[in-house]
Amino acid sequence: MSQGLVTASYLIAAVLFILSLGGLSKQESAKAGNWYGVAGMAIALLATIFNPEVTGLGWIIVAMGIGAAIGIRLALKVEMTEMPELIAILHSFVGLAAVFVGINTYISHGDMTGAMLNIHNTEVFLGVFIGAVTFTGSIVAFCKLRGLVSSKPLMLPHRHKLNLLAVVLSAILLIWFVQVEGSTFALLVMTLIALAFGWHLVASIGGADMPVVISMLNSYSGWAAAAAGFMLSNDLLIVIGALVGSSGAILSYIMCKAMNRSFVSVIAGGFGSDGAVSSGGEEEEGEYTEMNAEDVADILKNSSSVIITPGYGMAVAQAQYPVAELVSKLRAAGVKVRFGIHPVAGRLPGHMNVLLAEAKVPYDIVLEMDEINDDFNDTDTVLVIGANDTVNPSAAEDPASPIAGMPVLEVWKAQQVVVFKRSMNTGYAGVQNPLFFRENSVMLFGDAKDSVDNILKAL
Repeated sequence: MSQGLVTASYLIAAVLFILSLGGLSKQESAKAGNWYGVAGMAIALLATIFNPEVTGLGWIIVAMGIGAAIGIRLALKVEMTEMPELIAILHSFVGLAAVFVGINTYISHGDMTGAMLNIHNTEVFLGVFIGAVTFTGSIVAFCKLRGLVSSKPLMLPHRHKLNLLAVVLSAILLIWFVQVEGSTFALLVMTLIALAFGWHLVASIGGADMPVVISMLNSYSGWAAAAAGFMLSNDLLIVIGALVGSSGAILSYIMCKAMNRSFVSVIAGGFGSDGAVSSGGEEEEGEYTEMNAEDVADILKNSSSVIITPGYGMAVAQAQYPVAELVSKLRAAGVKVRFGIHPVAGRLPGHMNVLLAEAKVPYDIVLEMDEINDDFNDTDTVLVIGANDTVNPSAAEDPASPIAGMPVLEVWKAQQVVVFKRSMNTGYAGVQNPLFFRENSVMLFGDAKDSVDNILKAL
């Protein structure tokens, strides 16, 4: 393959990646967007492998075969509920790759001198730093989402000062690394600091902020890939990295806005960072009303409008299929049924949308929070299936709450609210929810899938 053909292939792949992002912006075009991405990556890989400057083709094919086997196995095995942690661990691979590329490029920098060598060393240093932070940060995010470590934030003394110290030391090491034309000691010390910094950065963030963290790490992995592109003089890798990095940053901003949080406040530590609960007085210690599936079925029979607000509990129980069946049955009986999706419902942006699409729920009845929040006043019944923090009235009514100011689905304004939960435990943010004790709220305890199945039988 000639160098001109490689360049043309990279250009086509870049266009396909841009089309892929555009397609993923809407549910209706998401499948086509995925295929654009697959096609772009296939072209990019082939063009890179058969680049006249590339050697060791046999080793590359062996590595790709191993990677493909692992990837296909994981894709077939991993449930949709486990997708957030899968994405987190994939981000860690990107970070680790950037570290390896940086160290390898440092070792084989050739005969560069002067300004070119300084630029090269800066690229290497920044690439390794971003990659190391992404690697350990993603590992911690994976462990939190997987439940291997507590979702509560790590509260080390002077944690902000420790983070600042890590950044300052890394900046000093960068100057040293460039001035002495590539100090191995400076690079190794920075790598260790960056690994510890990435671990501490994510470990210090509270569980309720994990969707933002995943998006943030997505952005980091993009910049790590872009840094690897600069080190390898690969234009396409730079373009891909910039696309991923910028889109991840934009998504992080959108989610922070949806949670009424600043990006800095998320990095500084998440919701529930002190283990506090809402200070709403005796309301949290009130009594709740429990119902069974038959009673809930009676409520639904007498409703003319229903809104369903799903959360991670629906995903864990894999209740989306019986929920879709329940929706079909209610709509057939003339009941107006819609879904209200909070921007950070679940553990990943769009998680609930994907689950509902998987269960063949029509796109047009799945509405975002801003589209449906004004309709709760005119709604007979709301089914809160596995959601907690995203429907907590403390966010709107209790200035002392750790989640005060966070936009939430105002389900309590409906005539009747039915909350599907396994127990009375707090949500991922560790904040008590006074919704459970309101006069117009009832609790339906148990596995969400079993509960919906029992309602269907009663109907």
